[in-house]
Amino acid sequence: MIKAIASHCLLALLLLGGSVAVQAEPLELDRIVAVVNDQAISETELENAVKTIKLQMDPSQLPPGDVLREQVLDRLIMKHLQRQLATSNNIIVDDETLNRALNSIAEQNNLSLERLRTILEGDGIDFNAYREGIRHEILQQRLRQRYVNNRINITDTEVDQFLTQQKVQGNSEDEYRLGHILIDLPEAPSAEDIEAARQRGAEVLQSLAQGEDFEQLAMRHSDGQLALSGGDLGWRKLGELPALFANNVADMERGDTSDLIRSPSGFHILRLMDKRGGERHVVSQTHARHILIKTNELVDDASARNRLLELRKRLQNGEDFAMLARAHSDDKASAAKGGDLGWSSPGQMVPAFEATMGELEPGQMSEPFQTQFGWHIVQVLERRQHDDTDTFYRNQARQQLFQRKAAEEEELWLRRLRDEAYIEIRL
Repeated sequence: MIKAIASHCLLALLLLGGSVAVQAEPLELDRIVAVVNDQAISETELENAVKTIKLQMDPSQLPPGDVLREQVLDRLIMKHLQRQLATSNNIIVDDETLNRALNSIAEQNNLSLERLRTILEGDGIDFNAYREGIRHEILQQRLRQRYVNNRINITDTEVDQFLTQQKVQGNSEDEYRLGHILIDLPEAPSAEDIEAARQRGAEVLQSLAQGEDFEQLAMRHSDGQLALSGGDLGWRKLGELPALFANNVADMERGDTSDLIRSPSGFHILRLMDKRGGERHVVSQTHARHILIKTNELVDDASARNRLLELRKRLQNGEDFAMLARAHSDDKASAAKGGDLGWSSPGQMVPAFEATMGELEPGQMSEPFQTQFGWHIVQVLERRQHDDTDTFYRNQARQQLFQRKAAEEEELWLRRLRDEAYIEIRL
């Protein structure tokens, strides 16, 4: 049943190197299998991580034992490096943040936190280790935000050029599901390193040509972060892929396998697993107006709500909404327009406001309700179906460009992090 519980979190943690550890019998001799700067990775830690992988995956899908141990150890090394970087920069995940995340995972699965814990432990996963795995995932997100996302800027010119290129190719909204195998190269590789990697890649291509399963080969041979998932990159738009990949994928058909693709990180092999097209984007927009009363040291929740009840009664008696909004609303931007919020699309307003607004028919006015901004009454004026495909595609283009740059920047960041560290492997 654990596969149905927070599977997205578990998979991410497994790929990070088995932060969610199973309970294991203590080893008689807990030897060191790797040193990462001034920290050691013990055989117990490695074996726990390997057992977690085995618990979550079909045994027939696993690579050979020695390959699995090497892949898991590599992820443990990256986990330790990231934790060390976070510690040196005072980046922490406190218990309050962690508990909110755990409660959110439980709620998403329609469970209480205690029930989630029971299910996890019933599947042999130690809950305290699971907690620490989630803590590390949040920590990794914060590191990625600081060292990757915050360094990325997407300009309007880039968006324009991206959309133009996509229109020329005629596949701007097509989505691709890709399999990926990486044959890694060290920093500043020698000619011998390059030739050895090229030969490994050629042997994998030959195995694929002979009909061997792509996922199995990815698990056995790929040095990529998703090797243990069979190299599955999931569904991505062309613009979300690194440019080197996108240029090859655009001309591929379902089931096609690329030749070796050289990049600074090594040699890549891609397989187009599937492809699907995009559609027009039509949304239901709402035109509404509101009055906001903020709380402060002098105005508590009860006072704000009562003021709005009085204003609502005056509106029901025929007074002008725009006039009262100008006189009483604490949202100065909309108050100047008589409380008018203009047309809004789904997701544009905060959830509590959007939920209340969505329950009203045109002409109806809400009871007072609360959001993080204060207390409101809202009146829906009209609704319409709006084709915002152009705006939607521009936003999608910006996001795809961000994802592309983020993937490239993260790969470089992780490579630098590892290259600058002292790592000794003792397998």
